[in-house]
Amino acid sequence: MIYELRIYSCFVGRLPVLLKRFETTTLNIWKKHGIRQAGFWTVLIGEGNHDLHYLLAWESLAERVQKWNAFQADEEWISKRAESERDGPIIQSIKNMILQPTAFSAVK
Repeated sequence: MIYELRIYSCFVGRLPVLLKRFETTTLNIWKKHGIRQAGFWTVLIGEGNHDLHYLLAWESLAERVQKWNAFQADEEWISKRAESERDGPIIQSIKNMILQPTAFSAVK
């Protein structure tokens, strides 16, 4: 198992819009494509209080490429994303890392 850490830095005041989009739209479309989330976090204390951090779980890089590309091309996703951004962009920048658990990690 590998994990993808994604960090979305939102424009000021737009994090609630992103959270709503995940809760009401994105997760349902991910489910349709078999994308598994391993957790979501916002910053309570520290830098990045406009950021959303989340992990996706993948069996392999090949699975990630296939499922992520299908999600990105999904017509419902494209439409709902555009609808959620009708008042302006939400995400200022994205950081993306593929993580591999160590031999001693509690998460495998």
